[in-house]
Amino acid sequence: MFAKKNENENQKPEDKEPKQADLQKQVECLQKEKDDIFARLQRVAADYDNYQKRSARQFADSINYEKDKTIKALLPVLDNFEYILANTSCGANDEALLKGVKIIYEQLLGVLKGHGVEQIASAGEIFDPSRHEAITQRTEVDKENGVVLDELQKGYMINGRVIRASRVVVNKNPAAETEQQPEEPETKDTQ
Repeated sequence: MFAKKNENENQKPEDKEPKQADLQKQVECLQKEKDDIFARLQRVAADYDNYQKRSARQFADSINYEKDKTIKALLPVLDNFEYILANTSCGANDEALLKGVKIIYEQLLGVLKGHGVEQIASAGEIFDPSRHEAITQRTEVDKENGVVLDELQKGYMINGRVIRASRVVVNKNPAAETEQQPEEPETKDTQ
């Protein structure tokens, strides 16, 4: 015990300074290494957080894609139900069958509505290219230009997004077009 005390007392102040300088360099080096490791850890944590968000979004997108695909596959079935209901003339014996078909059609519509599917209103509406597909044009003078006259095939939206545009007949009223176009002012030639 006394020998150690004597050794420390015997050390010159110049010998203590290099040890303190070495220790200070080691502390700075360790501090720099710790900061580097901490920065890498923060990047890894941010990357992992982004990965989790991206995975959840990709999962939801794939579910929506499959849902859209399934619903699009069912739309021709709805079309066939509508065709049968609109074009079947039945006698007294067929009345019950037609009523059953209508119940099934409405049930299928209800299931699809439960999944966010809604029919696009078309007849009587102004033509909207984001929701309607113009198949042909017809002229009816008493109707406004660009209004949908008939719906040839129903369109559907899912959660506000069009999955199938309505196929429609649009009014082309030449008289209304000339009224809507502003007259061009006459230009005077100053030369």
